[in-house]
Amino acid sequence: MAHQEIDILLVEDDPGDVLLTREAFADHKVRNRLVVVGDGRQALRYLRREGPFEDARPPGLILLDLTLPGLDGRDLLTRLADDPVLCAIPVVVLTNSLAERDILRARQLRTAGYIVKPVDFHRLVEVVREVEGLAMQVVRVSAGQRT
Repeated sequence: MAHQEIDILLVEDDPGDVLLTREAFADHKVRNRLVVVGDGRQALRYLRREGPFEDARPPGLILLDLTLPGLDGRDLLTRLADDPVLCAIPVVVLTNSLAERDILRARQLRTAGYIVKPVDFHRLVEVVREVEGLAMQVVRVSAGQRT
């Protein structure tokens, strides 16, 4: 069976973190397409295929920063969990927050992971490998459901 790549939606407002994530994906030769939006409202529009995102492919994985302008990642997590379609997309929180309330809330909303942003490029590559492994599991599960 052929491998089907999935899109990964990165919801991140910090250009430096976006660049670092792109570099880590390139360094690790992650073949999945990385789509970037800068806040929770844009993420919802992308996921719902509204406005400029009407032709967007649904992502197989969401990487979500919690601290975003406007609709922040915490609120976006709640909206995703409450949506009968969007709740099926695995979310990995990728954030600077070590606040216990954020970790507990992410767990309550059944996120696929909670990763504290790395402080150096090497650590980010390790995070990308973990995420890539999760993305590959998502593809295998999806492929298994179709047979």
